[in-house]
Amino acid sequence: MDKDLYCVIMAGGIGSRFWPMSRTRTPKQFMDILGTGRTLIQHTFKRFQAICPTQNILIVSNVEYRDLILDQLPEIHPSQLLLEPLRKNTAPCIAYANQRIATINPDATIIVAPSDHLILDEIEFLRIIREGVGFVRSRDVLLTLGIRPNRPETGYGYIQVNDLEDFDGFPNLHKVKTFTEKPNLELAQIFLDSGDFFWNSGVFVWSLTSIQRAYERHLPDMQGLFADGRQLYGTDVEEAFIKQVYGACDKISIDYGLMEKADNVYVLCADFGWSDLGTWGSLYSHLFRDDYGNAIGQSLVLAFDSSGNIIHAPEGKLTVVQGLDDYIIINTDDVLLICKKEDEQQIRLMVDEVKMKFGGNYI
Repeated sequence: MDKDLYCVIMAGGIGSRFWPMSRTRTPKQFMDILGTGRTLIQHTFKRFQAICPTQNILIVSNVEYRDLILDQLPEIHPSQLLLEPLRKNTAPCIAYANQRIATINPDATIIVAPSDHLILDEIEFLRIIREGVGFVRSRDVLLTLGIRPNRPETGYGYIQVNDLEDFDGFPNLHKVKTFTEKPNLELAQIFLDSGDFFWNSGVFVWSLTSIQRAYERHLPDMQGLFADGRQLYGTDVEEAFIKQVYGACDKISIDYGLMEKADNVYVLCADFGWSDLGTWGSLYSHLFRDDYGNAIGQSLVLAFDSSGNIIHAPEGKLTVVQGLDDYIIINTDDVLLICKKEDEQQIRLMVDEVKMKFGGNYI
């Protein structure tokens, strides 16, 4: 096993687009939404155990999920948890992990990945990761994985590459031209037709040296905040220090704060059956469906004159649906959501409205 290879799993999100099944107290990464017997974070952890020493896998998450993580991942030591006191997006999360790893192994190569993505072809995924590790180890580069699109998806960010020529002997590896946020349907179709846009997977590979240098150049204030405590990581005062740092640092994503600004970003383009499982619609295609296209999982459901729906209900609770096509119907103990699949991007706005009118009890 490669002692210099580290993996940082980001597990602090609340999965608001999967509301009301995903809640603040139990976000989707800690749920078995695929019905496999494992939660999403368990799948992710097992995936990286195949190439990375278990002790080199760090989990960055909110402090409130500490016990949940230790319960679901009994293989890890509490010291492998990097607990955030506030949700400040991915740039602080990664900066924290960088500094912790720097105190352990300054020669580290790091994989950064979300905890809640679906990978259907894990053999191909690990092959691509190994290829990426080999590329970044001898170069001052930042590498992200791009997924070849098969539809005009409006829920993903896109990466445009400069050309479609092999780079330096690495097939399917190109320099990034631009990052583009989630497009409308018309623009997404243009991206698909062009052939030089790829979905942004949010999976990164880089050396510790390269990512530290990038922070120093593009996010120097954030880098300084976390670096000031280099003597405190792994000690009893780390928690207090991190609480102070998170109160002072900006809330910003790694894409916006760093990747879109750096001039040494490359993308390794691949196809390994990826989905970010960010919405009910993205989950729909991976669930068992009846003859009418209704995805009901293990729920107790009767559907009359209805097709193309996602229907979920608690165990033992009967749900009867009549005359509905292409809806999301999520029935929990305290919330019932009925939403057209085509309007599922509105769910985040619904969550905000619920919180404003009824407080946090339903979030």
